[in-house]
Amino acid sequence: MEEVQRKELVCIGCPLGCAVTVELSGGQVGKITGNTCPRGAEYARKELTDPRRIVTSVVQVEGGELAVVPVKTLAQIPRAKVMDCVGVLKGIRLQAPVHRGDVVVENVCGTGVDVAATGEVERAR
Repeated sequence: MEEVQRKELVCIGCPLGCAVTVELSGGQVGKITGNTCPRGAEYARKELTDPRRIVTSVVQVEGGELAVVPVKTLAQIPRAKVMDCVGVLKGIRLQAPVHRGDVVVENVCGTGVDVAATGEVERAR
């Protein structure tokens, strides 16, 4: 019989922040307790089998009224790719103007997810 491991998580699926306990046996998710809504169980299962994150950062802008523009991934990417994504964003230099929704990087790190500007930077006057 395989040993049952317990993992403790704080759910981020809603503002309640439930303390969720997950039992794992042979690497498989078993019993999930502590969640007050279905999102807690879904979050815990996903966090232990395929953790993903939204990445938010800034990239440099040349010739603009501001030196940087905020950006974010348009969907979650695998947690293991987050630092690679940040590294890619560090190397980007955009030319002003930059508009909200402009795609800054397509298919970042082979994830199939684009990174887009979430702010505006006009040309310097």
